[in-house]
Amino acid sequence: MVAAVTLPGDGGGGDRIRWRDDVTWAATRRPLNECLGLDPACYVDHEFFGLEQQQVFERAWVCVGVAADVARPGRLLVRRLGSRSIVITRDGATGELHGFLNACRHRGTELTDADCEVANTIRCPYHRWAYALDGSLRAAPYVDQVPRAAFDKADYSLLPVRVDTWGPLLFACLDPETPPLTGWLGDLPERMAGYRFGEWGKREEQTITIDANWKLITENYQEYYHLTWVHPELAKVSRVADHYRYQGAGQYCGQTTTPVSGDERDDWLALPPLDGLDESDALSGRFVAIFPNVLLSVLPNHVFVMRLDPLAPGVTTETCTFLLPEASLEVDEAAFAPTRKFWFEVNGEDIDIVQRSQRGLTHGAPPPGPLIGRFEEPLHRFHNILADCMTLESLSSIPIQPGDDLSDPAARLGTAPNPTPPAVDRR
Repeated sequence: MVAAVTLPGDGGGGDRIRWRDDVTWAATRRPLNECLGLDPACYVDHEFFGLEQQQVFERAWVCVGVAADVARPGRLLVRRLGSRSIVITRDGATGELHGFLNACRHRGTELTDADCEVANTIRCPYHRWAYALDGSLRAAPYVDQVPRAAFDKADYSLLPVRVDTWGPLLFACLDPETPPLTGWLGDLPERMAGYRFGEWGKREEQTITIDANWKLITENYQEYYHLTWVHPELAKVSRVADHYRYQGAGQYCGQTTTPVSGDERDDWLALPPLDGLDESDALSGRFVAIFPNVLLSVLPNHVFVMRLDPLAPGVTTETCTFLLPEASLEVDEAAFAPTRKFWFEVNGEDIDIVQRSQRGLTHGAPPPGPLIGRFEEPLHRFHNILADCMTLESLSSIPIQPGDDLSDPAARLGTAPNPTPPAVDRR
């Protein structure tokens, strides 16, 4: 805890100190039935945004794409983690995934500003220093012709960044003190093991710019309090009464719809399901927000991924990716169109409402309000993970199970116990 607390607007960096202090997050830390939402400044303030980029996006495991983006050697991806730029590639010789800071070791020039093909060599555009896909320096032009004491190429490899994959997702982490990805995800890989994500492929992708803070987008995704009014069509498939908790240990927030209904609208049934799913996975929709920036909607026959990249307090890019089982990847446009249409209609409704929320927080700045019971339980966990990241000196000590999760099953998501719980929750 930082001892000195100062008020906003003191002109001396007091806001940054305030956000690092546990006292500031006291209302967030209260139990669900007593807690309040976040201060409006968390969504609109530029100083908070800058600190959040450092404390969250430069320390957490951040989703930077889907694993298919870098499936083949020689494909170089460029991504941002907070204020930092990184490159990611796969080594053709070993198949190993590598990440590096996007800066030449000579004089720091940006290696590339966009995804590209590099074959077996990453070259700096300035002085043509050349690096292997494992980051080692291969060539530095004319160095051998100019006298220089003890120049060793081994001393000038690209600076490594941790990268890893889970299922369909690609992650990167700048901070070596943060636990490995397996620790960050907790029990989620076990919880979703039945989907055999290795048997899914990327169908298509689209990127959208949204005039809203990234947290408003993920919060909207996590709660179903708004479902009946904002998504009348979605409510036919994902009924309010059929929502249940889908959470365990790990830095994620989740809910499930069991069953996903096809009675009134069957868009989700347009494609064949993955073979071999157990009863719970075969009839449910899993909706998981992995902190900080990826939203994962897993259905028996498709996965809809939304990756959030904050650009400013009120601007976020959202990359939407459709994944299908390999047996469905080549289905014709007519077969795939209902699934795409359904999600983009739903997403369009969400975009409108989160942009309204951003305007309200910007121009009205109301004090934080209460979270409403089981409908918004995942937000409580999400806010507590955010508070952990903003206040902890090191994420090595981030709690495995954040927040004050309700222990009484009757008070959790759902109007009654889940009739078909996931296998991990039946044990």
